Amino acid sequence: MRSGPVGVGVIGAGVISEQYLTNLTAFPDVRVHVVADLFPEAAKSRAEEFGVPAWGTPEDALNHPDVEIIVNLTTPASHVPVALDAVAAGKHVWSEKPFSLDRESGQLLLKAASDAGVRLGCAPDTFLGAGLQTGLRMIQRGDIGQPLTALTLMQSPGPEAWHPNPAFLFQEGAGPLFDMGPYYLTTLVQAFGTVKTVAALGSRSRKTRVIGSGPRAGEEFAVTVPTHVSALVEFESGASSTSNLSFDSPLPRHGFVEITGSEATIAFPDPNRFDGEVRLHRHGADTWETFPSIGSTFGRGIGVLDMARATRAGLPHRAQGATAFHVLDVMASITESVDSRAFVNVSSNAVAAEPLPEGWDPTVPTLT
Repeated sequence: MRSGPVGVGVIGAGVISEQYLTNLTAFPDVRVHVVADLFPEAAKSRAEEFGVPAWGTPEDALNHPDVEIIVNLTTPASHVPVALDAVAAGKHVWSEKPFSLDRESGQLLLKAASDAGVRLGCAPDTFLGAGLQTGLRMIQRGDIGQPLTALTLMQSPGPEAWHPNPAFLFQEGAGPLFDMGPYYLTTLVQAFGTVKTVAALGSRSRKTRVIGSGPRAGEEFAVTVPTHVSALVEFESGASSTSNLSFDSPLPRHGFVEITGSEATIAFPDPNRFDGEVRLHRHGADTWETFPSIGSTFGRGIGVLDMARATRAGLPHRAQGATAFHVLDVMASITESVDSRAFVNVSSNAVAAEPLPEGWDPTVPTLT
């Protein structure tokens, strides 16, 4: 068994890689050996920006002898093919969300990893941040009584105004459901556990949209998925939630998550962030109480770090591929409900992760 910092190779040098590399290169328990991309010059630029010693094609990362975890930051349609190549190379895999675009490819990846004896992890790891961890700990210790219902809202005009290459966010594997839904649904699964049944409606306000920034500003692209989804979710525990996810609203609302229990209602911070305050409204009270968040606010990459430390310790990591698959299964079921206008049962399951210790610190070296 290896010891010391866990070797990492990043595949995908796009926009999100900047956030990951900022953090991964600051964590003493991981060491980024290589950045790779289908366009090697993009990988070279990122590697030089963050002091990573090597760069090249995806094959260079997969074949690097010191890489133990592949951080898969490719576009959604490439998540499973790249992950399967990494599994075949004997590497653990951390993927950006979504886990896969459909159940069949997701199940294929789960089986391949199990057969190969390697780990799968998947974003979002925002639920490991201080804000959501504080709220989840409060629920676990009974601060709201029995969790009963939840309401989540994510509304915006859409990302095409600021994203320089937004077309993929309006096609299969994205839209507000697959792009933003994982943050909200993962939070709900961590609070309530396995989803049992869903029902949903969806709509698409426009067939095309226009890029609003960058070198391709003014270019029109097709919209092929619903840009507004309203979903009802029933959990195996008997709890339920209502969620709106929209790229059609001129009034932005981000990060609205309220969970109501038998004794109180808790308001979580934005599940797309790692920080934020937690508010609690007790039964019969006139005002909300505010609680500071306790934990790490480093951002994207802490799930990779937790996975690396767990690998060395031989313990389960928290942002499990199986949980990400369950969230994918829920989103696929929501899509089927939109199409069929009927309730859809969810066949997979998930186990909520143990909260991180309050003193968990990414900057403290633990692997020597």
